[in-house]
Amino acid sequence: MSIEPVAGRYELTEKISTGGMGTVWRGYDAVLDREVAVKVIRTDVVTSIRDAKELADRFRREARITARIRHHGVPQVYDAVLEEPYEQLYLVMEYIHGTSLRSYVSPGALLPIPWAAAMAAQIATVLSHAHAIPVVHRDLKPDNVLVSADGTVKVLDFGIAAILRPDVPQLTRLGIPMGTYQYMSPEQTRARQVTPQSDLYALGCLLHELLTGQPVFDGPTEDDFVEQHRHSRPTLVRVLRPEVPEDLEKLVLELLAKKPEQRPSDAYAAYVSLLPFLPPPGSPAPQSGPQFAGCPDPTQMYRRPNAPRPPEAAPSVPEPAPAPSPGGVVDTNFKDAVAAANSKVTELLDDERYVQAADALQDVIDSGSAALGARHPRVLALRKKRAAILFVGGDYRRSLPEFDDLNRAYEATEGPTGNNVIDCRRHAADCRAELGHVTSALREYHEVLSLVRAKESDISQTAIEVRRSIGTLLASEGDVTAAHEILTPLFDDLRILYGPDHEETREVAEMLGYLADG
Repeated sequence: MSIEPVAGRYELTEKISTGGMGTVWRGYDAVLDREVAVKVIRTDVVTSIRDAKELADRFRREARITARIRHHGVPQVYDAVLEEPYEQLYLVMEYIHGTSLRSYVSPGALLPIPWAAAMAAQIATVLSHAHAIPVVHRDLKPDNVLVSADGTVKVLDFGIAAILRPDVPQLTRLGIPMGTYQYMSPEQTRARQVTPQSDLYALGCLLHELLTGQPVFDGPTEDDFVEQHRHSRPTLVRVLRPEVPEDLEKLVLELLAKKPEQRPSDAYAAYVSLLPFLPPPGSPAPQSGPQFAGCPDPTQMYRRPNAPRPPEAAPSVPEPAPAPSPGGVVDTNFKDAVAAANSKVTELLDDERYVQAADALQDVIDSGSAALGARHPRVLALRKKRAAILFVGGDYRRSLPEFDDLNRAYEATEGPTGNNVIDCRRHAADCRAELGHVTSALREYHEVLSLVRAKESDISQTAIEVRRSIGTLLASEGDVTAAHEILTPLFDDLRILYGPDHEETREVAEMLGYLADG
């Protein structure tokens, strides 16, 4: 069933999660051509006009609250769709690519201690920015924390946060539970006033779990958890993991104090207590990763603060899977999927929505790779089309490694002079030129030109386009002599091939004129 775009521009494509306040969707902004997360606020609890207004007020506050927390550890708010009669309420936010912290908590695969401390320190930093507004999260738990590929921690869902200023009236809860009992502070379980210290208690629960792989308390029912949070002493971290430093265990106990006033004074104080367990700036990366494979290194921001973005490695081409027999069910299904994807991509490209078009192709590429093998000709063709879309959309950083990898894949079957090999190498050179990698771009262009001259001629269409790219790049770099050496014979060839009044001939003549004037 297709879903109408929200506010005429936000398309909902995939349901991500469902919680007490509503459902979160992955989507696309059709105007700005970017991925977004769209929170659809539940309205099934609305039974009267008064309820609708209260829910709308709550939604408006959530949007404004989250937008006020200006920190990279909180998803940015892009838009809020709020119109009477409040039948549909939407919050449009930055889409975060990451993995839930829950995935990295396991008693059989404990994170290194500095990693656990780094994750807690990042969360404490976010809380310090939120509490300064002042805003309390109220539902801090592993499921509301994402770890990005670079180890950056993102705290999600300030949706049940409450502004602490006394002039803001408390709104009706509309029957929605406030918090998760496994991480709820004693005062929350008693429905008393919630303060920033309540979030620090939840941070203590998280840190205990990160260090030991086990929750602070356990029990079959909500009542069991509530009773333990109110009265039970947590099992000491060092009993479960003796190598944890005593001072870190002490911090966990302070965060888990039953009385709010016995916890650290604020999130900044908790952060300062975590600093001794973080690697200092300039320290090397660990020699080996954590026991839990795949967890990004959360200490990198402390070891290499403000470090530039590392170059992206080219994706590897998996070994091809055995291809099914022609005409099989898998083959037919893949053809249908490709046809549907191509139709969708055509519509998106007509609207210049390159990001969404590339993602639409990626979905069918993934299914085709699984069914036919990553090096199947039709899968490679789709990857090449996707790389070209990324290039046209200006995403040269993502298209370059894809063209490089496609070049290797095609060369294995076509040889170094195959048409697809030449196309991919030429486009890779275009990407390098656009990214400012002039030396490597020129080298690639010259190698491609040599192949084309040997295979076709110096005046084939491909050769002419590559010669022009070389000349243009040399001219833009101010190498007038080398640019003349390329563009002058190209101009002569174009006059013979197309005549002096042809558009391409005139454009090369103009470039030569600029070089002469310079």
